[in-house]
Amino acid sequence: MSALDDARDDYLNHVRAERGLSANTVAAYRRDLARYLGFLAQRGVTAVGEVTPVEVTEFVRELSESQARSSVARHVVSVRTFHQFCAEEGLAESNPAVEVSPPKLEQRLPKALTVDEVSRILDAPDRTEVAGLRDAALLELLYGTGARVSEICGLDVDDLATALTEPDAGIRLFGKGGKERVVPLGSYAAKAVSDYLVRARPAFAQAAKRHTPALLLNQRGARLSRQSAWAVIQRAAEKAHVTADVSPHSLRHSFATHLLDGGADLRVVQELLGHSSVATTQIYTLVTIEHLREVHAAAHPRAR
Repeated sequence: MSALDDARDDYLNHVRAERGLSANTVAAYRRDLARYLGFLAQRGVTAVGEVTPVEVTEFVRELSESQARSSVARHVVSVRTFHQFCAEEGLAESNPAVEVSPPKLEQRLPKALTVDEVSRILDAPDRTEVAGLRDAALLELLYGTGARVSEICGLDVDDLATALTEPDAGIRLFGKGGKERVVPLGSYAAKAVSDYLVRARPAFAQAAKRHTPALLLNQRGARLSRQSAWAVIQRAAEKAHVTADVSPHSLRHSFATHLLDGGADLRVVQELLGHSSVATTQIYTLVTIEHLREVHAAAHPRAR
């Protein structure tokens, strides 16, 4: 192993043990740095102190010829933090990557479904069957609350008990970092959940080997997974003949966009979505502006 390999291992141990990064993040850093160190080896660089801004810039330029911007940006972050660690540990006099910036990423606007498309998807499950009742409850909850699929799949029966009997109570959702928020439960979602609890959940629960507090259950009586929820949405979209790419997040995006289209305050939508910063929610205002631009271009006689 070269001195660069030793420095890389020290860095990965540092981010794992002292910074507490997840195993997936550490693995991503390892892959990025393996490519970077391979690039340096081809140029005869064997020690951290030998690296100059020229090598780092050339690495980014070469990477940009074959990789997406997001991939290049991730590599730049990995390389910069690696060299920063080496400088702080005295393995190099300075950070040669400090002036190298990741490429600017194109802003990707979330794709919202139309109200008609959402309605067709929500109406797709066969509510005469137990699986259809469960699927309908899932879909109505996703669109009715704007929750993440992990938040809906993580719901327990008790999280909705009060909301089903007291319309003004709302339901508890636990978002990223365990942050709790309470959101309203609309009448359509409340009815779908009530029908599922009375007519379908007992049948699913019979298959369980032990009692579970989970609201949404699979055929084995266990908590419905995010992957299974995704499959439910895909089946519903296909049955509804909605050809756009549909995912659990599509319903969350549509929830936010339709609220703003209807005149909802941005701060209210922020609270409903569980965003810690309003800046995250503001991307949906761009979606509605884009929609207005499309309508204007199509309908106004002097738009073109």
